[in-house]
Amino acid sequence: MNSLFHGIPVAVGPSLAYHQVMNAGPATVSGHDFAMFSLVQLTADQLSCAPVSLQAVHPLLSRSVSHPHQHHNSIRNPMSRSTQVAGVATLVVLGLTLAGYSTAEATAETSPEASATAALEAATITLYTSEPQEKIDAIIADCNETQPDVTVEVFRAGTGDLTARIEAERTTGNVQADILLAADSGTFETYKADDLLLAYSPADVESLNQDVVDPDGFSVGTRIIPTAIAYNTTAIDNPPTSWADLTDPGYAGKITMPNPDVSGAAAYNAAVWLHNADLGDEWLVDLAANKPVIADSNGPVSQAVASGTQPVGVVVDYLVRELKAAGSPIDVAYPTEGVPYVSQPVGIFASTDEQAASEAFVDYLVSAAGQERAVEQSYLPVRNDVGAPEGAPAMDEIETLTPDLDVINDTKAAAVARFNELFQ
Repeated sequence: MNSLFHGIPVAVGPSLAYHQVMNAGPATVSGHDFAMFSLVQLTADQLSCAPVSLQAVHPLLSRSVSHPHQHHNSIRNPMSRSTQVAGVATLVVLGLTLAGYSTAEATAETSPEASATAALEAATITLYTSEPQEKIDAIIADCNETQPDVTVEVFRAGTGDLTARIEAERTTGNVQADILLAADSGTFETYKADDLLLAYSPADVESLNQDVVDPDGFSVGTRIIPTAIAYNTTAIDNPPTSWADLTDPGYAGKITMPNPDVSGAAAYNAAVWLHNADLGDEWLVDLAANKPVIADSNGPVSQAVASGTQPVGVVVDYLVRELKAAGSPIDVAYPTEGVPYVSQPVGIFASTDEQAASEAFVDYLVSAAGQERAVEQSYLPVRNDVGAPEGAPAMDEIETLTPDLDVINDTKAAAVARFNELFQ
């Protein structure tokens, strides 16, 4: 049933056990989310979730909840520790989930194109995504201009964390998300094979790069994200221009890369490199000899290159463009052997109760307006009628690696294991 907790709308059900925390104030409850295997703390201003650990609590998500007189909600992903549950005064068994998150009143510079589809009735959909928070907020705000009554609740995490969450949900019941937007094509192939996804071809699909469209209609790419070589322009005089260059002993201790256990793109890359005839296991062994620093994800990699901590990085290219535009001494080289790329697919889960609203969100992502927003956010688009980010090469100017996705999907876990054996 629905209820209010200090003015905050909540839904009450059987999945969570909450208890009052002593000395935390009357507007705070904390407890365990058994379905999500998380510790949860709810205050009058904030819901914090963290994975259950016997040693420590590391926050996955902190969601700010606006009071009734405020005009917006926000979700953020801080790195501070969540409050551990200590003294317990009263134990209450409840299920509490946020009842609504909407960016319908947020503003954005780019308005989506007029839609031939009438505005939908009120609906709430849940999006699981690895997209940076600021960017997904802007995308939702755009979509709300044509679908103001569609509320989009967001759970944001790295692709590895998202897939782990989805697997946990599958073992306890249905997936709780309506839509998945994440940078890992192989995951979508797996979910397609497992009948987890709904077949849907978005409006205007013929205008898209057909390389990113699933021929069976279960997913579609939303942007092109190549992985290339970033370098600090003040520290590197002769930047590497090939993957082979990175095995030069002169780069020992100077390289950083993302962790494939966290980054979906990095996991995909590991499989692509391992199965490439010009690279393969021998290249990975030689690269590992230079002892690259393995960062959690692409963001820390790009920051390390920009700061000069590690002046060379293997990273998704849009982050380099953003840092360069902000004035950082960083640039990018596209290796001559070719670059792996992900298309950040989007798919609708077959278990959705809001098919029409989910389809409308997918339609927006690949529409001309949605792709113009992607270009503004420094991504290469999946259609050719919206231009390209400033300073970015056209897709036909980049040599790309296009392996058999079935092979990559079947061997990705082994490739990640081999990467970890060599690099971690």
